[in-house]
Amino acid sequence: MKNPGNMKELIYIHLHPINQYVISYGIEFQEFMRSLPETPPHLLLLKHKFEGSDFNMHTRFDYIESEEFPQLLKEDVGEYGDFCWMDFEDTDGLNEMEGWEVAELLYLAHSKEHLRRPFYSKLNNRYAYLSHDDEWFNKTYYRHIPDFFSVLGRLVAIKLGLFRSERSFFALKKGSAFPPIPQEMIARLSGSMKEGIVISLSKAEQSRFKVEVPMWVVGDHISMDDVFDDYMESFRTPPDARFVFDKKTHEWSIFS
Repeated sequence: MKNPGNMKELIYIHLHPINQYVISYGIEFQEFMRSLPETPPHLLLLKHKFEGSDFNMHTRFDYIESEEFPQLLKEDVGEYGDFCWMDFEDTDGLNEMEGWEVAELLYLAHSKEHLRRPFYSKLNNRYAYLSHDDEWFNKTYYRHIPDFFSVLGRLVAIKLGLFRSERSFFALKKGSAFPPIPQEMIARLSGSMKEGIVISLSKAEQSRFKVEVPMWVVGDHISMDDVFDDYMESFRTPPDARFVFDKKTHEWSIFS
């Protein structure tokens, strides 16, 4: 495994639109939840070590309501090993799940693969979140792929803001923050995301008027060590695209 400190400022994305999932590195649970368009009402915990959950007798899975989210968000879920969940609307729908549907969920959490795409009308879920050593390997299913574009646009802004606080040269006016990159702008990179991309905050550049965040196509990888190796070669070449933030207008643009 590479030095995690060298990789903290990377986001790897590999989009699989037909099966509606994304393989990622560098997106942790807390950041993901902060980046969602809407807070889910409940989380069905398929694999976890969280002690503050409730137990559903019908499915024999643990779950939590939104009131318990702050407690879960304080947890270092990366230490759980496997951390898998999906959102759901209400316990009435959960109690209507058929045995074969519960079996699909067990297989999903165990293998990180789907038998059918994991979206259930009884749960009305929008996501299925499957991670191992959270942030190191995440596989997330999206009922609506535009939700992913929205999440990524918010997440880059959040992570750039955190990175900025450590590197004073990214400072904006006091009290200001980077706005989310618009969903439609992220969607323009979907073709490259199907091949596998790395967004590098550590290689972001700034001038008096703008901040530029580079992106490289690095290919399809499961091993994040391989992602890092390809990135170490790619960043010496011109980026395949850049997100550009205008400090005066506080607007994003993209150049590819």
